[in-house]
Amino acid sequence: MSRGGERKTDDTDYVSEYQMEIENRIRNVVWTVCGDYTMEARPDLEKYRKAPDIALYDAVKQGAFARYFDREAVSMYLVKKVFLGADEGQLLNISQMCMEVAVGGRIASDFPGSRRLRRRAFTAELAADRERMAIHRIGQIKIALMERALESPKSGGTGGSPAGRASGRYEEDPYLAELTDLETVTETEDLIAQIDYLYNHWIDPSFVTRHGNLRQVLAVTVEEMQEFDWRDFLSEEMVEENLDQLLEKMSREMVAAPMQPEEAEREDGPTVRKITYVTQEDFEKVYGYIERNFGRTYLTPLEEKRRNFRFCKGIHSDCGLYYTKGILQSAVCRNYQYEYARKQMSKNRFTYCDCHRAVKQNIQALTDMFRKTLTLRDEILEVPSDYGTFVPARVWRAGRIREPRLFVREQKQEQKDFVIDILIDASGSQRPRQERVVLQAYILMEALSNVGIPHRVTGFCTFWDYTILQQYRDYDDDRDENEKIFEFTTSSNNRDGLAIRAIADDLLKRGEEKKILLILSDGRPYDVIANRPNARNPRPYRGGYAIRDTAMEIRKLRNLGVSVLGIFAGEEKDLAAEKKIFGKDFAYIKDISYFSKVTGRYLLRQMEE
Repeated sequence: MSRGGERKTDDTDYVSEYQMEIENRIRNVVWTVCGDYTMEARPDLEKYRKAPDIALYDAVKQGAFARYFDREAVSMYLVKKVFLGADEGQLLNISQMCMEVAVGGRIASDFPGSRRLRRRAFTAELAADRERMAIHRIGQIKIALMERALESPKSGGTGGSPAGRASGRYEEDPYLAELTDLETVTETEDLIAQIDYLYNHWIDPSFVTRHGNLRQVLAVTVEEMQEFDWRDFLSEEMVEENLDQLLEKMSREMVAAPMQPEEAEREDGPTVRKITYVTQEDFEKVYGYIERNFGRTYLTPLEEKRRNFRFCKGIHSDCGLYYTKGILQSAVCRNYQYEYARKQMSKNRFTYCDCHRAVKQNIQALTDMFRKTLTLRDEILEVPSDYGTFVPARVWRAGRIREPRLFVREQKQEQKDFVIDILIDASGSQRPRQERVVLQAYILMEALSNVGIPHRVTGFCTFWDYTILQQYRDYDDDRDENEKIFEFTTSSNNRDGLAIRAIADDLLKRGEEKKILLILSDGRPYDVIANRPNARNPRPYRGGYAIRDTAMEIRKLRNLGVSVLGIFAGEEKDLAAEKKIFGKDFAYIKDISYFSKVTGRYLLRQMEE
């Protein structure tokens, strides 16, 4: 049995190492092409397993997309177009073809080695999906595009010479001919304009009349799409994703959008992804949605109701609290959010493995600092006194000094027990740095565990009416629980004042004399909720209104004896707001990698006082 178990572990390790090797290979392809080694790259291992050439060529196009165009601008346009009613599947298919034409020739010119990969990828895709694609007009155009590229000896652009592009198959297929304009496009604005034109011309000619032209599409604001965000969450027929995830999805599938024949053209016109108006029934579904996408609560219904009654008052009276240990710990079902959380956990662990040695060194250094300070506090000092052990050498002081203190006595330093709460902003604005947040939190958690200081770690975000508090470890948990911080994910908004109020209640009940709260945030409390019929309507929580509320909660805690440190890891423009919230006790961290060092110095100062 033990040998079998060891063999299984070895096999698992081998598979894990192989997957990591493939992930590194795909990331290196993306980074080499785009020239930016800080770019976010998410390898599709499942696609690589089924079709390695297609997956690698997708990686090449992903890098080229970022190299030649503004990836975020194109992704934002696609989200806005879908928000106004465009069919997502068809829009992505057209975008993918446009991107292929726009970057195909430039990739072949700048990276000649990609030509053979492109041919293999197109050959594999045609062999696997020709019949499915040939059913629909967009699929037929895509087939023609790939075949023309394969006919070209060098597989450079879409194939053929400039003279050939004016005749032959382009003349036979006017749809394919309209793509040729993209071969010379160099500006992102021109690429967006052509995608918009082709969608309106090929898929939905009435789109402009019903929803507006390109200028009106681009005029849609992020605030307007906040409404789309929660409606999208609540509709069972839509992909469960928030605005940040949708932007990321659009960016990724811009270069590898799958064909979706079930959403293709129909006799009664194009299928439009509709945004439905939220009713009272939708409102009643919110709690169930949160349970499915954030995990079950660990509170009893009575305790949950009691806490909501106590904390959701004043400006938070129309809000709710939801306590969970995360979707991976208490899942209701395996849905999109569950799979996303698993992938993010793998990415967090991969980042840890990549920096394993540095992380261990930081843990040891921080542990040694804590241990040294705590040891000094245990030392016994001899202080001059009017009683205790007589010291002959002090006799000369008698009659000459007002308080001669001829004795010494032993005195132990004042001992204080410590308890620490770490509250981490897990809203969507933290997404670009979430892996680094995980590493720094893990370093701090391990060091505190090594010296036996009880501490709790919680992430918070806000979706619709609910502020979700996800607990990664409780005060007195074993150090094994520290591993749960790798499940950290970010999403939605953040109602900082309510989260701080809820967290502080448990902290204040602790018996330790010295209580410390560390808050990592970007200095932007932001929770804007769209209007809903027959439902609660909290006032938009943002700007000075939100800053004042958060600052008030901090001051209340300090008046009760809690030491509060704000750790600012946002943009410099939000620094003034952070100062208003935390006063002088805050740290500005330009690089999140300094998180554990800064917090470590603050904790040492608290221990020494």
